Amino acid sequence: MTALIQADRTDFSRIVVNEPDLFECTVPRTLVHRAAISEVLLTGISRSGEDTYRIGAQWSRGHSYYGAVAGRWHDPMLFAETVRQAGLLLAHQVLEIPLGFSFLTEATSFEVAESGARLGRGPAHVVLEVTLHDVVRRRGVVSSYAYDIVAQRDGRRIGSGRLTANCVSSAVYRRLRGDRAEATAPREVPNGINPELVGRTCEFDVVLSAECGSGAHRLRAEPDHPVLFDHPVDHLPGMVLMEAARQAALAALGLPEGLLVACDAEFRKYVEFDSPCLVMTSGAVMDASVPPSGSRHLRVEFHQAGDVAAVCRVTVHDGSET
Repeated sequence: MTALIQADRTDFSRIVVNEPDLFECTVPRTLVHRAAISEVLLTGISRSGEDTYRIGAQWSRGHSYYGAVAGRWHDPMLFAETVRQAGLLLAHQVLEIPLGFSFLTEATSFEVAESGARLGRGPAHVVLEVTLHDVVRRRGVVSSYAYDIVAQRDGRRIGSGRLTANCVSSAVYRRLRGDRAEATAPREVPNGINPELVGRTCEFDVVLSAECGSGAHRLRAEPDHPVLFDHPVDHLPGMVLMEAARQAALAALGLPEGLLVACDAEFRKYVEFDSPCLVMTSGAVMDASVPPSGSRHLRVEFHQAGDVAAVCRVTVHDGSET
């Protein structure tokens, strides 16, 4: 039986694997809403308690977009994507939310230790301890849920994450979105900021425009980008906003090789394709509780059509040896 057919089986959620087998192969891509198999980070799942699960994830040293940072660390945005995929896997396999439902993330966050992100001689095998909570059902179908994650690598805790989401059927989603349910990313995008200022090597990977006054940048995203737009969407994905927050922080701090060690994202409205979205940073300060080679905190806001559509609070390690 193929993985794609297996993904539609109602009993697939009952599969329990032994710990060594958490990393044998990726889970079916449909279960984490990825079109490209190469973008699937999760590798296995087992139940460890009534509402707790162990999920395996593998972080590549050479991801096509979330590659090594400063040649020293795994990109922590891999953790952000791992948190996202974990919730989708649990939604379909544990909460029995049908494939085809739409998921609306209200908030998500992660924090990872600098040491936990360091590159090794092989890919990082990360075990997630996931706890489901605040599950709400309507007419027998889950309409919202939340979960907390503790991440371990080589038996050592390296970070944590969390996410809160709503989910609706495709019919309800179309009613909510109206005409925008058919929106597509624009082909024309503004010129990007110098890639070297945000830890990138080419403009294609940049999600900020050149500065447009008062330190603000327009949000931009290449519609043909194979990672940022892995599959068709009708608005800017949350992962694009988190990447923009990271790039805005690196530019504001003048730390192109800085390490994003935490991001707390709140999504208040959809960021639409049909009007400019301004990315603005504030609050770049040193954390007095850590050594001089420590972390800096910023608030990044996304302004569109007169509203704050999203807010990301980010922490960047300055890259110095600790």
